[in-house]
Amino acid sequence: MSTKKIKILIVDDEPDILELLEYHLEKEGYKTKKAKNGEIAIEKAIKFNPDIIVLDVMMPELNGIEVCKKLRSLEQFNHTIITFLTARNEEFTEVMALDSGADDFMSKPLKPSVFKSRIRALCRRLQDESENQKQKFGDLILDHEEICVILNEQKIYLAKKEFELLVLLTSKPGKVFKRHKIMSKVWGSDVIVGDRTIDVHIRKLREKIGSDYISTVKGIGYKFTIDEEK
Repeated sequence: MSTKKIKILIVDDEPDILELLEYHLEKEGYKTKKAKNGEIAIEKAIKFNPDIIVLDVMMPELNGIEVCKKLRSLEQFNHTIITFLTARNEEFTEVMALDSGADDFMSKPLKPSVFKSRIRALCRRLQDESENQKQKFGDLILDHEEICVILNEQKIYLAKKEFELLVLLTSKPGKVFKRHKIMSKVWGSDVIVGDRTIDVHIRKLREKIGSDYISTVKGIGYKFTIDEEK
């Protein structure tokens, strides 16, 4: 993930710190926004949708702990990395910060070189998480975040059950999944699903990704086959 694509929101009630952090981050190529208090931070976070939030703990009115809790309550920020920045070194402050949903904790004053190094480490974590949300099978890529597949560099969006069915089949390429197992894993034991429903979903998958990946084992079920293995 290029630094030019990474968006960072900096939140601090001290203007000098905001300017300093913004200068060093933009010098590294990151796209940044600033917020001088908690309320503005929430508003800008929703609009800017940052990858990383650098959040001061000790702010008047709405402090960093409260801001973090509010952001974590919104689905939009489930995967946003939040790191606290504070001048307080007491152990309870760090515990409170992490318990509120933060991913990391940095104490002021920070040397610019150390701060940039910590940010780079967080970016690597972002990269790892991004890669973990995608699975590659030959020319086919499953993107779990967007509920789609990528084939020949084209995104193909699937219905939820279609995607769940494909995830099941790709969980063990080459294994034949019997119909009753597909019913149980994809639709659940409390839902009555006929063979026709499974067949329709398989047909729709084949229409979207091609017929090479999913094989029918007559009278038993279906299996996923990676193209290169054929």
